[in-house]
Amino acid sequence: MKTLSIVVALILILHGLVHLMGTITYTKLGTVQGLTYKTTLLGGRWDLGENGIAIYGVLWAVAAAGFVVAAIALLAGWGWYRPVLLLMAVLSLALTVLDWQTARAGAILDIIILAWVWLAPAVGQ
Repeated sequence: MKTLSIVVALILILHGLVHLMGTITYTKLGTVQGLTYKTTLLGGRWDLGENGIAIYGVLWAVAAAGFVVAAIALLAGWGWYRPVLLLMAVLSLALTVLDWQTARAGAILDIIILAWVWLAPAVGQ
């Protein structure tokens, strides 16, 4: 069970780090190859403007931090990793759906994470 926890934690940390690409792009902190700064979501149908898209970028950072915190809690055997992970996966899924054309691969991983949280026995309890 410990090996599975380590593998899952590594996946969660990597998934969290990938979220930082959205933060960098949408808050104009830098550029990321393959991501283009824009102020619209939902395939161009919803224009958030510069301030709105910056908030959207910050939400990507929240998800990133949450995935890393959940991974650490999982490795430590703290049962509260499950609700944190559930919340972060739902947030991440919402973010990826809003920018589907760019982030659809993340949505697939979020669905897998949600299924794992739902079906897997609690680790460390």
